[in-house]
Amino acid sequence: MRSSNDGGWNPYLAGALSGLVLVLSVWIAGKYFGASTSFVRSAGMIEKIFGAERVAAMPYFISKVPKIEWQWMFVVGIFLGALVSSTTSGSFLWQAVPDMWQGRFGPNRIRRAVVAFLGAVVAMFGARLAGG
Repeated sequence: MRSSNDGGWNPYLAGALSGLVLVLSVWIAGKYFGASTSFVRSAGMIEKIFGAERVAAMPYFISKVPKIEWQWMFVVGIFLGALVSSTTSGSFLWQAVPDMWQGRFGPNRIRRAVVAFLGAVVAMFGARLAGG
């Protein structure tokens, strides 16, 4: 199960297992798995804490009520699966900034945080635009 060069899982095996999870998700739940809706719903749940009446009035949340449901649990499962994978492969490491990021964007934490945030905004915008 391990790759010979980095101690991580074989990417072909991990990809095949991910594909199997997708097939089982469609077969059992009748839905494709995804993560972008969960992030939007999480933001709605957080916003409900501070102003519930505003969230309830938003057109998007009329049809997609902010709640914990299977897709949100899928995102939690991604985190837990990554944690199990990294610890069982021996590649778990507490590291604030990966070496590649340090080399590419330098030691300035603010610059790296801005680049990471902008990348996340672009990725989420694209995912939401595509209906994901």
